[in-house]
Amino acid sequence: MVELIFLFIFILSLGGILFILIRKTSAVNSLPQNGSAGIRNHHFILNTENKIKDILIYFEKQIFFHKFLSWVKVMTLKIETQVDHLLHKIRQKNKSK
Repeated sequence: MVELIFLFIFILSLGGILFILIRKTSAVNSLPQNGSAGIRNHHFILNTENKIKDILIYFEKQIFFHKFLSWVKVMTLKIETQVDHLLHKIRQKNKSK
């Protein structure tokens, strides 16, 4: 008896799916074949795509890495200059003694 109820529910579900598919077939056929529905023409979508492209170009050209390496180079030169001044002072003190 329970199996009969499950079979009845299953057949009704399949019938409902077929009914929906048959009704929507004409709507699906009227959609554009190339896949574009005109949503890409919206300014929000275009702006978002452009921002993503700019970010990807930023990463492609390794601008972050270049800026980081430039910063490291500048800091290294500053530290080297300070060490050079300290060494110069130490040598001056040793000369005067």
